[in-house]
Amino acid sequence: MARYEVFVTYKQGIFDPPGATAERALRNLGYEGVESVKIGKYIRIETAGGIETVREMCEKLLANPVIEDYRIEQVGEA
Repeated sequence: MARYEVFVTYKQGIFDPPGATAERALRNLGYEGVESVKIGKYIRIETAGGIETVREMCEKLLANPVIEDYRIEQVGEA
């Protein structure tokens, strides 16, 4: 059984409301050098199905491929 990490973020050009809120809050706290904040999802999956199965899971449920990108990394055996 393999362990995978999936990172889901908004696509370039799609408004990221949580990221924009965090960006404003950081500036309000005095962090003037903050250019941009992006917030996404981190998902860890342990499966015997292989990376193609994980990709299928992302396309069907874990990410919205219309507005989100995702990256899958195999990080070891469970």
